[in-house]
Amino acid sequence: MKRDAIIGCILGTAVGDALGLPYEGVSPQRAPRLLGPPDRYRFLMGRGMISDDTEHTCMVAQSLIEARGDVDVFTKRFANRLRWWILALPAGVGKATARAGIKLWLGARPANAGVFSAGNGPAMRAAIFGAVFDDVGLMLEMVRASSRLTHRDPKAEYGAIAVALAAKHARDHETIDANLWLDQVVDAVGDDGVELMDLLRKAIQSVQAGESTLDFAQGLGLDKGVTGYTYHTVPVAIHAWLSHPSDFRQAVTAIICCGGDADTTAAIVGGIVGAGVGGEGVPKEWVNGLWEWPRSVTWMRSLSESLADTIAGESTTVTKSPSINPLGVLLRNLLFLLVVLFHGFRRLAPPY
Repeated sequence: MKRDAIIGCILGTAVGDALGLPYEGVSPQRAPRLLGPPDRYRFLMGRGMISDDTEHTCMVAQSLIEARGDVDVFTKRFANRLRWWILALPAGVGKATARAGIKLWLGARPANAGVFSAGNGPAMRAAIFGAVFDDVGLMLEMVRASSRLTHRDPKAEYGAIAVALAAKHARDHETIDANLWLDQVVDAVGDDGVELMDLLRKAIQSVQAGESTLDFAQGLGLDKGVTGYTYHTVPVAIHAWLSHPSDFRQAVTAIICCGGDADTTAAIVGGIVGAGVGGEGVPKEWVNGLWEWPRSVTWMRSLSESLADTIAGESTTVTKSPSINPLGVLLRNLLFLLVVLFHGFRRLAPPY
């Protein structure tokens, strides 16, 4: 079950990321006129490509393989990957993450690399922790280490914890109990997370009242789209998950229709729901429609299997995570940047 949850989480993150990417920064009012409904890939000739959301999830997975449950080793491995990831010129990287990567290159220790930001970077890579760990205490230590490496504002950490616990709950429960999940978040975050808890309660109440995710987002004042502020991103993503916990297609399209930071919000929802429905629950045409290299679908499946073997203790030797060709990453990123620029210029033209 855990193996399938890991596969579903990583592939679900990738699919949500790729589907939402063309809609990033577009308002929910303009998106249908400019791009059409998010029912297929619209990034590159009917194919999808991933962004930093999936790349970070994969780097976390690689680092977890090598860490074998040691938080300090995980932090060092993830910091090293982040350092080299920044050097490969990724497009659209968040400001806080970019600054943390630069600080690492300038000699900052992982404990001092993060900047004070409440962005959704930690939340975008948090679902995989919930898919992997049974031990909640260890999972929370890993989530905190991942969050603080780039974002020092506790709000970013609290949002990431909520996402990780959602993925774990989705993995462990065939029928979702929103209040049980919320109790776990309250226990993990404590009194300092009152603002987020209030927003999550509103999300649960909205789902129970039958309100759509788009209406809920607009009720929070996000008429122009969901922002990268984690207290905007996470409650709306949780609403989409709770509205469609077993229907990957509906959950992901619902969050993309909210507009704004659509690749990240859809990656988060895809990771949570994917952990629940497993690899077979992620639509095959969307998985097969991913056009990626060197982080191909085959590579991501291999990564998932290696992580599952490591967590299960089935590997008797020191496990090396699946590697990628650094030159290939650079060439891929240059192509990706060209496509992103094309979409940027396309948005300057009507329909508005």
